[in-house]
Amino acid sequence: MKVLVLLVCLSVGCFAQRPRHCSEYSTANQKLLAFSKYIYDGLGERIRFRQFGLYDNKTYHLDVLLLYREGVMYKINNKNRTCTKQHLSPDFHPLAVPRNATLMGQVVLGASSGPGQGVLVNSWYGEEKTKTGSAKYFTTVTQFGCIPVSTLYHTSSGDWVVNSFYNNVIGLVDPQKLNPPFFCMNAEQGDEDEPVTFLSLFKE
Repeated sequence: MKVLVLLVCLSVGCFAQRPRHCSEYSTANQKLLAFSKYIYDGLGERIRFRQFGLYDNKTYHLDVLLLYREGVMYKINNKNRTCTKQHLSPDFHPLAVPRNATLMGQVVLGASSGPGQGVLVNSWYGEEKTKTGSAKYFTTVTQFGCIPVSTLYHTSSGDWVVNSFYNNVIGLVDPQKLNPPFFCMNAEQGDEDEPVTFLSLFKE
């Protein structure tokens, strides 16, 4: 995968009629409100992902650390100081461009009539195999710095996952958050059959 050679702190959310830290997804029988925050180390291939949300009128909190080089994901419960460990698939995550991705085009987001009025981005697409078939992705990153802008992921079963990235900050205020907490040192391995992926977090 084409690794970002920079450290990026990211937050992601969607806005409704007025600015608010949440994203809304609804179907005929369920509703999800959520705010997520990423911390990403492109050099070390590490992601800390935290999400606070409301699903079916119940609040939830998700805190995971994904270590792609080690092939491990830690699910962290800071309240109870417990931690579980699972195998992590290195095949795909939305903060990097896979080596087999195809360049779709290059555009300017915003205006191109003057300096500082737009952002030059590259759009890539591709397909990957999954345990249930295949999945297609479309990802957009900046030309300079390779900072992620958005990722669209569609599986053969009809599932969609869309990530949009806002308020990108280069550098890490607290790199320690990309290391497992001390109470994860003796974490028990999960009994899952297949390695988890970043996108499978949105289906739990």
